[in-house]
Amino acid sequence: MASVEKTRSPRRSDGRRLHHPRVSSIVPYLYILPFFVLFVGFGLFPMIATAYVSLTDWNLLDVGPGRWTGAANYERLLHDPYMWNAARNTISLFVLSTAPQLCLALVIAQLLDWTIRARTLLSMGILLPYFTSVAAVTIVFSVLFSRDFGLVNHVLHLVGIGPVDWPAGRLTSHLTVASMVNWRWTGFNAIIYFATIQTIPRDLYEAAAIDGAGRWRQFQHVTVPMLRLAIVFTAVLSTIGNLQLFTEPLLFSATQGTTTGGSGRQFQTIALYLYEEGFRSFEFGYASAIAWTLVVLTAVAVLLSYLIVRRIRADE
Repeated sequence: MASVEKTRSPRRSDGRRLHHPRVSSIVPYLYILPFFVLFVGFGLFPMIATAYVSLTDWNLLDVGPGRWTGAANYERLLHDPYMWNAARNTISLFVLSTAPQLCLALVIAQLLDWTIRARTLLSMGILLPYFTSVAAVTIVFSVLFSRDFGLVNHVLHLVGIGPVDWPAGRLTSHLTVASMVNWRWTGFNAIIYFATIQTIPRDLYEAAAIDGAGRWRQFQHVTVPMLRLAIVFTAVLSTIGNLQLFTEPLLFSATQGTTTGGSGRQFQTIALYLYEEGFRSFEFGYASAIAWTLVVLTAVAVLLSYLIVRRIRADE
């Protein structure tokens, strides 16, 4: 009887039996199973399929699968002037968006920490651009940077500078698109920095104040070093987002009557060129090769950020 009692499932205090240990060990995996099912169906499978299509000459207007061409699409990429132009534009927009955005977000977060009154209201106001429709943002900025009736050119006229055709030039169009990105994402990054600042021990600031450090020196020698991991995190997000920048240049180009990133492709990004090849020229195989090039560039950026974080933690 003792051996039989040992094999029975234990009872709870209310008399009902507990689950079998093996069943209980499976339950956590059942909770996370939906995620993996969705990931395989909508994440992993499309990536594998895109990798295969990138090795074929597949036109969306043709019937049936494309012809196997191996690495021909990737060789074409290396000699495609439009691809190199899109790559240069993407890097330029990345520089004009990421660095000013993160620096301004850091300053805003510190000002929020110094501000006592209406801190919650200010935080909500700073975060509002993140929830604004990208289409609405693009329309507003297109009007602001209009050559003939734009507010920006009106302000420049007051200081003696003639009207600037912002969408026409490479640098001016990049500044316009970058301003849209910065306006939308600066507040998001500022909230992340502000939340991280709240976790910094106040003893460090008190010790710095006793040593005679003012607010600026406290920001320089206490806040910034303690925010290193948060800065790397936001830099990674900004890098991934800017490498895949698509919506802002597409909508801004549409306001100019084109879908190629300007009449001279002056602000066409890699993602926008991918869209053109895949859904305007219907060269699905070549567009897939561009997509996987973006994947590789993003993976390299993430790897570099991981090495930076690893080095920071080693120094700590």
